[in-house]
Amino acid sequence: MDINALRAIATVLAFLAFIAVIVWVIYNKDNINEAANIPFADEDDDLLHKQTLENEQK
Repeated sequence: MDINALRAIATVLAFLAFIAVIVWVIYNKDNINEAANIPFADEDDDLLHKQTLENEQK
């Protein structure tokens, strides 16, 4: 087996890994969208917590 055969095998394996990632993303789109919104959820929780504290102090 020469270096060109190894390069061909590496190329095919990389392509298959790429396809596997694409398929995984398609089937887990809901989880990915939920994870993408995590930074924004913290801001809402902090704001709600601040408002609750202000209401308790009044």
